[in-house]
Amino acid sequence: MLKDKVEKLAEKVFEENNSLFLISLDVNSANHIKIVIDGDEGVSVNDCIMVSRAIEHNLDREEEDFSLEVTSAGVSEPLLMPRQFKKNIGRRLKVKTENEKFEGDLVSADENEIKLSWKAREPKPVGKGKVTVQKEAVLPYAEVVEAKVKITF
Repeated sequence: MLKDKVEKLAEKVFEENNSLFLISLDVNSANHIKIVIDGDEGVSVNDCIMVSRAIEHNLDREEEDFSLEVTSAGVSEPLLMPRQFKKNIGRRLKVKTENEKFEGDLVSADENEIKLSWKAREPKPVGKGKVTVQKEAVLPYAEVVEAKVKITF
């Protein structure tokens, strides 16, 4: 099966280039192969070319016709894996859970959860006016419905 061959070739590529990792690999009924990759230090065009060649050069078009697309995870795409969160520590994230929305700086990320920190204006405990307070939230990945890096210019 084409998908199995592609998965094995992709595994080998990522073993040899361990700063890169696979986000998704899909093969549709028309044998269009779409591979989305990310990297601990980002992904260059040359990284995409290298992954594409490593897979394409090991498949036989005479045996099975196919098209191949290798792309990097887009900046507007949600973060899906702990490794993606780890590489974005220090950046501002928008995170949705089942019941709440958070926007804060990603302070830490491990295999189980992330920690966000942000400043909020809240009413003073005594008297009139507001005070700025530091807030934080620790969110297990299981509770995160969607997380995106907030792009600022």
